[in-house]
Amino acid sequence: MTWGTELWDQFENLDKHTQWGIDFLERYAKFVKERLEIEQTYAKQLRNLVKKYCPKRSKDDEPRFSSCLSFYSILNELNDYAGQREVVAEEMGHNVYGELMRYSQDLKSERKHHLQEGRKAQQYLDQCWKHMDNSKKKFERECKEAEKSQISYDRLDNDINATKSEVEKAKSQLYLRTHSADESKNEYAAQLQNFNGEQWKHFNVAIPQIFKNLQDMDERRTVKLGETYRSFADVERRVVPIISKCLEGMVTAAKAVDQRKDSAIVVESFKSGFEPPGDFPFEDYSQNLSRTGSDNTISTPKNEGVVKPDPKHSISKAAKNKLWLFGKKPKAPSLEDFSHLPPEQRRKRLQARIDELSKELQKEVDQRDALNKMKDVYEKNPQMGDPQSLQPKISETMCNMEKLRSEIHKNESWLSEVEGKVSTRGDRRPSADVNHHTPHGRESPEGSYTDDPSQEHRSPPHQPDPRQAHQPDEFDDEFDDDDPLPVLGHCKALYSFDGQNEGTLLMKEDDVLFIIEEDKGDGWTRARKQSGEEGYVPTSYVEITMEKNSKGAVTYI
Repeated sequence: MTWGTELWDQFENLDKHTQWGIDFLERYAKFVKERLEIEQTYAKQLRNLVKKYCPKRSKDDEPRFSSCLSFYSILNELNDYAGQREVVAEEMGHNVYGELMRYSQDLKSERKHHLQEGRKAQQYLDQCWKHMDNSKKKFERECKEAEKSQISYDRLDNDINATKSEVEKAKSQLYLRTHSADESKNEYAAQLQNFNGEQWKHFNVAIPQIFKNLQDMDERRTVKLGETYRSFADVERRVVPIISKCLEGMVTAAKAVDQRKDSAIVVESFKSGFEPPGDFPFEDYSQNLSRTGSDNTISTPKNEGVVKPDPKHSISKAAKNKLWLFGKKPKAPSLEDFSHLPPEQRRKRLQARIDELSKELQKEVDQRDALNKMKDVYEKNPQMGDPQSLQPKISETMCNMEKLRSEIHKNESWLSEVEGKVSTRGDRRPSADVNHHTPHGRESPEGSYTDDPSQEHRSPPHQPDPRQAHQPDEFDDEFDDDDPLPVLGHCKALYSFDGQNEGTLLMKEDDVLFIIEEDKGDGWTRARKQSGEEGYVPTSYVEITMEKNSKGAVTYI
């Protein structure tokens, strides 16, 4: 069913319908525009909400409670969700709204062209009809004039009083009118035939083709609307998987909330380390009062049953000051050694500071090693650079290392004070392994700096005092084995070691030794010289390379 055959006479209605179709398409485009503006506003408000509840924080203020961490995870997921809403708005603007507006302009141009063609065809048909009508009217007039001439000729021809000249004149006039009527008749017939032909072409060829073009245009508009409806839904559908992941992330964050863990964090954060106060004894101030024998009360014998005030349990002014545990804690200025904090909190803060300083020291050590390697390369290949140009940087690095070691040592002393024992490297934590000075101006990972480079602060295994001479029972028993121990690897001496204590091995810088027993956690490694002499050396004084067939090629410094 086509418009050209069924609606051949509905040009004006088709004009109105096609205009309505374009208006409807533009109305839908306006709807899409308002929708994407809503999405943009929604996404912007979500991002502002996330920004409002997720302010910038310092590292110390970072939340540790699972409920807080889960909330910030939810905020991150919500921020990603807002990003997906922005994607929806962007794709709607490009794939739907923009496409509709471009298509609307094309439809307007095409519709205008088809309607102009239809109006031209109608104007041409009207012109043909006008020509035919004019020829018809002319033929009608000529016929009426010819009839009048015929009547006048017949009247004069029958009049006996009419002269011959009058009769001839009337006859001549009749002939002219009759001839003119015949010509008008022929012209009218030709115009009529032409009009009928043009009218057939108009209603069977021109108008059907124009209306067909309008029908195709309107159907394409309808198809385009259907496609944009689908695109409108596809934009939403494409972001559904990512939005689902955001929602799953929120659910996962909700499941990560652990009330027991949060309670433990509260204990860890505020535990003071103090012991609860004990009972205070009764202080009897009536012991010096005399009592008569007639008293019915049983007197308390002198010096019996009287609890004397114990100076350890007397409530002094200093003791009262510690009762802030049960009230408001007095404000105290922040001190470098954290002595204003309770013992447990002070220990944690000091430990965290030591770990941080140790990491910084390790960075300086790595930088120094890299500079020394670069210096060696320059010394072997002078064309690559001047070795002396690196000396200022090496000196600066060494100075930084000394400062960091000093800070670590100072904080370890405070930590030992809190823990109530002497700070040692081996039995507290590995973060203190780099807290030592360099003998003879170089790094010595063990022991503090002393004027006497032969003093070593690392003792052999099972030696309680680092400065105590070696006890022969441990090492001597081990060295009495008849069969030599197998070689596990080799090591290179980074520093000189005098080996004054029994069981230790003398070595000089750059000596190469064989490893026959690994460090068991006490800081000593058993080694053997090429001459066969065996003994213990400080692990931190050597660079160890294990053989592949033992425990893997591992290097210790």
